[in-house]
Amino acid sequence: MSQYDVAVIGSGPGGYVAAIRCAQLGMKTAIIEKYNTLGGTCLNVGCIPSKALLDSSHHYEEAIKHFEEHGIEIPGEVKINFKKMIERKANVVDQTTKGIDFLMNKNKIDVFTGVGSFKDATHIEIKGDKTETIEAKNTIIATGSKPSTLPFIKLDKERVITSTEALSLKEIPKHMVVIGGGVIGLELGQVYRRLGAEVSVVEYMDRIIPTMDSAQSKELMKVMKKQGVKFFLSHKVSAVDRKKNEVIVTATNKKDEEVTFSGDYCLVSVGRKAYTDGLNLDKAGVKATERGQVDVNDHLQTNVSNIYAIGDVVRGAMLAHKASEEGVLVAEILAGQKPHIDYNLIPGVVYTWPEVASVGKTEEQLKEAKVEYKSGQFPMRALGRSRASGDVDGFVKILSDSKTDEILGVHMVGARCADLIAEMVVAMEYRASAEDIARMSHAHPTYAEAVKEAALAATDDRSLHI
Repeated sequence: MSQYDVAVIGSGPGGYVAAIRCAQLGMKTAIIEKYNTLGGTCLNVGCIPSKALLDSSHHYEEAIKHFEEHGIEIPGEVKINFKKMIERKANVVDQTTKGIDFLMNKNKIDVFTGVGSFKDATHIEIKGDKTETIEAKNTIIATGSKPSTLPFIKLDKERVITSTEALSLKEIPKHMVVIGGGVIGLELGQVYRRLGAEVSVVEYMDRIIPTMDSAQSKELMKVMKKQGVKFFLSHKVSAVDRKKNEVIVTATNKKDEEVTFSGDYCLVSVGRKAYTDGLNLDKAGVKATERGQVDVNDHLQTNVSNIYAIGDVVRGAMLAHKASEEGVLVAEILAGQKPHIDYNLIPGVVYTWPEVASVGKTEEQLKEAKVEYKSGQFPMRALGRSRASGDVDGFVKILSDSKTDEILGVHMVGARCADLIAEMVVAMEYRASAEDIARMSHAHPTYAEAVKEAALAATDDRSLHI
């Protein structure tokens, strides 16, 4: 029987990063993955493939705009080769997962393919092409999450689909009804809208991306409406029925009226839930929460001292980079170090165009906590770079403490905000003030100038370019 210092169950961003860091710190490490490719949901059917499709569809949309703006008849070769787009996505995924294979070999991590389940707290059975058992001094559970649904919806994975199937459709939908106005539904909805599909987003809450700052919700919906996406907020879905190639979604609006939506595809995008199927947590004595997540303390340790859990399978935001940070934290704890994570400084991003990015507290959270704050906001359309590129939608908003001027939250909508937010994560990690950012030189012309201007606005309302 093979023996290891650490066994990691699950090879998503949290799992493989945890394994690499454990190996770097001198621990004999194994990683167990039920599928034939490493990388988990993120690399195979999540972050990476969705961004590949977003990128391809954005290029197509920009090409069409170019021809229309210049009065040029659209040549045949510009028409959508959807099959090619899906093939490119698959190639990107393949290259990325092979990169993880390389990293496992480089760091001398043993990879086991099969379903890992606990026999007890130190022994894991792996059922793959063959059944074998390994012994692990410590185990890190990193089994991730799977798409949630509503109890009355039957996912046939053909017409009534999740994000997994939406990444590999054989055709462009005529009308895609998206249930859920969160990150995944909006990103994939935008992909297919760009390609010519009618897209209707049906959302239970009174705004889209409801966990983010309300100003971002309003701005993104305004922009996506201009792009042709239809929104139906405060709608409670009660039934989803398929009749051959038609899907009928029934919902009740805020006036308590029953309404129906008919499309050829329905994307069910109502969140994700922790995935622990087959782990046999009870045999190891590991407790789960009422929501089905693995219960952990502040050090991501379960009630069984040598078993830890990270990523989507535990509480907190279901983000790949959050899982990776947790993987590193657990590895360093096992090595006797004293790492930390500030969960308030884990940024959130929506990869629509314009992009949406946040870190820290929203205005709603500060008001609820009765924190006195200042707000400075700057529109992207006031930037020379934005006008030059035609990306004029959006803004940067900085919230700072009224007394100390410490930055408490930053919320952006605009071009390259997914990258711009990193500056503010660094600033907040070092507890910078809005004045600190206002006094830093930002290159011209860049989108990042909006950050400086928003900081100026939050500091005595002294933006220079509005």
